[in-house]
Amino acid sequence: MQFKTVLRTAAAAAVIASITAPAIAQEETAPEADRQLETVVTLGTRVANRSALDTAVAVDIVSSATLEKIGIGELNQALSVQLPSFNFPRPALTDGTDSVRPASLRGLGPDQTLVLLNGKRRHMASLVNVNGSIGRGSSAVDLNTIPTMAVSGIEVLRDGASAQYGSDAIAGVINVNLREAAEGGAAEVSYGWRETEYSVPVRTPEIVGGTPVISAPAQIQRDRSDGHVVTLSGWKGFHLGDDGFVTVSAEVKDQQHTERSGYDVRQQYPAVGGQPNPGEAVINRFNGWTGEPELEQATVFANAGYDLTNGVELYGWASYQNRDTSSAGFYRRALDSRNVIEIYPNGFLPLISPETTDASVAGGARFKMAGWDMDTSLVYGSNEMQFTIENTLNRSLGTASKTSFDAGGFKYSQVVANLSAVKGFAVDGLASDLNVAWGIEARQEMYEINAGEPDSYRNGGVLLPLNGSGCGTPTVEQIAAGGCATASGSQVFPGFQPKNEVDEDRTAVGAYVDLEANVTDALLVSGAVRVESYSDFGETVTGKLAARYDFNDAFALRGSVQNGFRAPSLQQQYFQTTSTNFNSKGIPFDVTTFPVTDPVARALGAQDLKAEESVNYSVGAVFRSGGFNLTVDAYRIDVNDRIVLSENLGTDGSAASVAVNDYLQSQGFAGAAGRFFLNGVDTETTGVDIVSSYAFGETEVGRFTATLGANFNSTDVTAVPEVPTLSALSPAPTLFGRVNVKTFEEGTPSDKFTGSLDWEKDAFGVTFRAVRYGEVLVPGSSAEDDYTIDPAIIVDLEGRYTWNERVTLSLGADNLFDEYGQPSPSNTTGNTPFSGYIPYGSSGRFVYVKAGVKF
Repeated sequence: MQFKTVLRTAAAAAVIASITAPAIAQEETAPEADRQLETVVTLGTRVANRSALDTAVAVDIVSSATLEKIGIGELNQALSVQLPSFNFPRPALTDGTDSVRPASLRGLGPDQTLVLLNGKRRHMASLVNVNGSIGRGSSAVDLNTIPTMAVSGIEVLRDGASAQYGSDAIAGVINVNLREAAEGGAAEVSYGWRETEYSVPVRTPEIVGGTPVISAPAQIQRDRSDGHVVTLSGWKGFHLGDDGFVTVSAEVKDQQHTERSGYDVRQQYPAVGGQPNPGEAVINRFNGWTGEPELEQATVFANAGYDLTNGVELYGWASYQNRDTSSAGFYRRALDSRNVIEIYPNGFLPLISPETTDASVAGGARFKMAGWDMDTSLVYGSNEMQFTIENTLNRSLGTASKTSFDAGGFKYSQVVANLSAVKGFAVDGLASDLNVAWGIEARQEMYEINAGEPDSYRNGGVLLPLNGSGCGTPTVEQIAAGGCATASGSQVFPGFQPKNEVDEDRTAVGAYVDLEANVTDALLVSGAVRVESYSDFGETVTGKLAARYDFNDAFALRGSVQNGFRAPSLQQQYFQTTSTNFNSKGIPFDVTTFPVTDPVARALGAQDLKAEESVNYSVGAVFRSGGFNLTVDAYRIDVNDRIVLSENLGTDGSAASVAVNDYLQSQGFAGAAGRFFLNGVDTETTGVDIVSSYAFGETEVGRFTATLGANFNSTDVTAVPEVPTLSALSPAPTLFGRVNVKTFEEGTPSDKFTGSLDWEKDAFGVTFRAVRYGEVLVPGSSAEDDYTIDPAIIVDLEGRYTWNERVTLSLGADNLFDEYGQPSPSNTTGNTPFSGYIPYGSSGRFVYVKAGVKF
């Protein structure tokens, strides 16, 4: 442990020293190619040939070469280790969220960052996160549908931009640019696995008949070698006639799951003669399955362009991905009332296995008309998830139950048509042309839910015996029936019912005007206004003003102010599902996620969802000298009427739940309980982003490039929802409780530092990267139940050797020192020790080897 601490400290010091020392000691100007932030950008400005360091707002550039120098080949993961304000936790035991994991920028929601592909709005995932992960209640774009080898680079605008780009751009905008090549290509095969060691405390074993069910140590240490991943990927450029190109990229990935369970010391079997069952001594007590899911994924992208003789440039792309994922729910013991012991005599671990199909196609043209640079396009995208629930059963069918069910699913799709124009006008008194950009955009969105097979949701009527462990204290009605009713549908994930089916759509039309000019040689000013009209909630107007003043070639100040918005997603408006739970008396009741249009939701006070509104402020500085660049940007983001998923109402047997149940019964909705989406959470987010890089140029010992970044972020919840209907009850239920408030405020790192050092010498290369994640709170229902994930430094290291500038062999490790977050002290089952709030996941060290060839 002491040696690892010394290495970690030295690693962090080396990264800091590699950046700060050269900036002070050297004045040599690095080649232009080495200055990554001098790359021309298309995001945050509509002026041609403006670099990231010359914009009035903060823009980061992540190159394709940077994306490829990581073992875990996912875009979200690659961005999380490069950008200090971007976080990508890897939750488990969260149903479909295990397959489509949410990411966040500047501590805001996953759906508050707009994602573009080649400058065009990317479609969202169909999944809405309804479990206890970061981003609960949100639907967002799944960046992992885009393979890294299809990407030429990524631009990240860290500033509100709704006036420029429309809904969702409250935290910022991510633009993924696809590779464009008429020749050449590359292929790569990689193989990696988790080689790790972790320790977990062991709870006190349960007692049966005065005897512990098993003897166990106070702590268990495990060595694991699992999570094997094989990835085949590549791209190839083709000539399209004499004046065009087609670039085809493809990736196939096969990933095994990781298992990071704790030691389950609970009673597993019914007692025999009042004493522990002999099976207790031999059953495998590492019965959970947390960490990375099983995954089989195939993706193909094609990006094309063609220049016509009349000056018109045609462009387009198409993509398709099929992803089969399998992750687990919570283990059902043999004696669990949800088990049928004749089917699973040793209990069972239900698996949630969605098949995700993602597709897109786009076409457009750029041309000149009356001096304007015109761009028109039509883009279609869709994302569909269909759920199969495996290794499970429907308890209400008894021994006749199947063990695998088609549970139905959902689909989201959108069509976007737009027309934009840009032109520079000479204006007396200005130091540059006045750049005028305008555009109109029309969007149609569609959302569907389809039901599963009947056995996945129906109740077959098989009762629990009156003395069953799930029966509680039998009521008169249960005694008369000869047993207790049990849960409907497939265990862990009941199927969607016919009454849950929806087929909804909406349209949105927007128009914007964007102006930018140098008032003087030193002062740059830009502004934008956007008007949007939605068929389901009305109109919104947003505006932005930004400015930059260059004191000299080395130093500039910049700032912006804007209001923004995020339209409620169709998923938030129409998602609905029903499952059966039990109250404290063992009485079953349906728990439903109601759409706001449902009569029960209306009775509870639900209103039509409206847009979230934000006001963003930022002020920053840019410093550059030779090969050294430094940007510092402070920000404040106030968001009003954030859309959230309410707490479960009327489900836990508390006095407030009884009051809700009694009220619903008085309204003619006996036995109804659940949750719904609503506006009403206000937040205030403040922070500072620091990003720097230094390119050394050629030295006797090779070529070095270093980066260092930091983010300090704080969010305060300043208001929570209130619904008069429910506030009038006594006692009134909580609509947005402590866990959700604390998740907003402290569920992501309070600070984060990123640093990397790249070295190249002849055929050799090394990438060293260190990321320090600050403190994260895992909230409980009370302060006594809270616990903290301590700060941790995650170190990645990769070494490369290239033959003939064509064939490269790479060896590396992500999370080299095998860091884990603290196990949860409130892990009551013992078998799920790690929280989904851990910002770097809970699977440990990832070791990999890659072989690539260029052609």
